[in-house]
Amino acid sequence: MKSDWKQVTLNDVTDILGDGIHGTPEYSQSGEYAFINGNNLVNGQIQIKDSTKRVDLEQFIEYKKPLSNRTILVSINGTLGNVAIYRGEKVILGKSACYFNVSENISKDFIRFVVVSPAFQNYLQNQATGTTIKNVSLKQMREYPFLLPPIETQKSITEILLALNDKIELNQKINENLEQQAIALFNNFYDHAETEVSFTDAIQILGGGTPKTGESLYWNSGVPFFTPKDAGYPYTLTTEKTITEEGLAHCNSRLYPINTVFVTARGTVGKVSMFGVSMAMNQSCYALAGKGTHQLLVYLYTLKAVERLKHKASGAVFDAITTRDFASEQIMKLSNDDAEAFLCVAEPMYQAILNNCVENLRLAALRDSLLPKLMSGEIDITNISGLREGYLDE
Repeated sequence: MKSDWKQVTLNDVTDILGDGIHGTPEYSQSGEYAFINGNNLVNGQIQIKDSTKRVDLEQFIEYKKPLSNRTILVSINGTLGNVAIYRGEKVILGKSACYFNVSENISKDFIRFVVVSPAFQNYLQNQATGTTIKNVSLKQMREYPFLLPPIETQKSITEILLALNDKIELNQKINENLEQQAIALFNNFYDHAETEVSFTDAIQILGGGTPKTGESLYWNSGVPFFTPKDAGYPYTLTTEKTITEEGLAHCNSRLYPINTVFVTARGTVGKVSMFGVSMAMNQSCYALAGKGTHQLLVYLYTLKAVERLKHKASGAVFDAITTRDFASEQIMKLSNDDAEAFLCVAEPMYQAILNNCVENLRLAALRDSLLPKLMSGEIDITNISGLREGYLDE
């Protein structure tokens, strides 16, 4: 019953709450400890990139924080509200990464869902100060108020939400495995191909455009409008922006169909994906359509070409891809028999990947709609097993 839920603050349910160092450590190329900030907190995990700075053991000992298996990390400077669970990674924290250790008598997973909830994320945005770089203080973090149910209810709520997360993660792993198998099979055919052709002889390069941003009749309805930051892998299903049919009629983009391959050409350069739904796109991308070439092969040929373009740009600023770049690229074209043999195996694999992507979109929407209702006590979780099975079987 909601009557036994208590009003608490984040400070009440944590043993310690602090942030990383307010300075710069001494970097070491051979160091085994990563120096991370808020932008390294991605989808619940600490993401350590090739470009992440490293420090040695001496610097780690000097700047280490008391992280444990009860630690949750939240970005509080610059990009606000990224969340990750600490899983023993060898890291030291910068000042934009806040950490807190959840008390033993509280469900760590419940508090994790507290800080990914819309209520907490809105709180950060409303409390932030700074014009250029937004910042939330540790005092404001500690004072965040929320309702805390008894421990058994905490566990029941997280059981539902974690089941949805687990299914999403399983689908992602299946997709990664299917993609790896398909690419390995393609590479085997590609390496034995004997016909070399120009990229643009096999693939048509098409452009995009943006309707007038100040014209309200052109925006926020109906047609997904792709920009480089929307890129998914291997499929893109949703976009931050949408345009109307009128907006589509007043820009230089077509409505590109499912399985159109696109590559980001400016800004974030070199991301390759396929549209999982029909979309328009802006001028920072190219849409690629096969000239008698199956779109799945267009996608894989494009991955090859972009990888070579990146390699050529090694040591230089790779800030754009032009149509001339593609025209200068050669690809090894599979024979008709090899293409048919490859597609016979790969098409069902990519259809399964797309199906999993669509299911994950549904599961994420379901999780995000349930989250605030569960965390506020709006949903009765008495019949926890039936509730969980019902949501997962939808």
